[in-house]
Amino acid sequence: MNSKAILSQAEVSQILTAARSEAQANQWPVTIVVVDDGGHPLALERLDGASPISAYIATEKARTSALGRRESKGYEEMVNGGRTAFLSAPLLTSLEGGVPIIVDGQVIGAVGVSGVKAEQDAQVAKAGALCLK
Repeated sequence: MNSKAILSQAEVSQILTAARSEAQANQWPVTIVVVDDGGHPLALERLDGASPISAYIATEKARTSALGRRESKGYEEMVNGGRTAFLSAPLLTSLEGGVPIIVDGQVIGAVGVSGVKAEQDAQVAKAGALCLK
């Protein structure tokens, strides 16, 4: 039988803290979402000034990354490269800012961020996703 790491509330809190610190250091009003490997939300934090829609978008970016086992940016690149069929996939495929959390080569969750430019969202998400290493 295989075993895998899972995110506890301690790790989720650590991820939120790292992502929040990155966003606040840059004065970016974003929403940060952490999901498990099935894309189910474990935490959501909407920073002061972040728009309400950013909570939905950040959740979907995280879910896309967790279920797809890759950064959501990869799907955006596929669509922009002409694979428009991905637009009908049950994932939010067109936006950068979802980053998987990888432990021992396995995706155990993801971080999604929304509220600023796509590459800035990804920068905040990576700060969270990579803090466990």
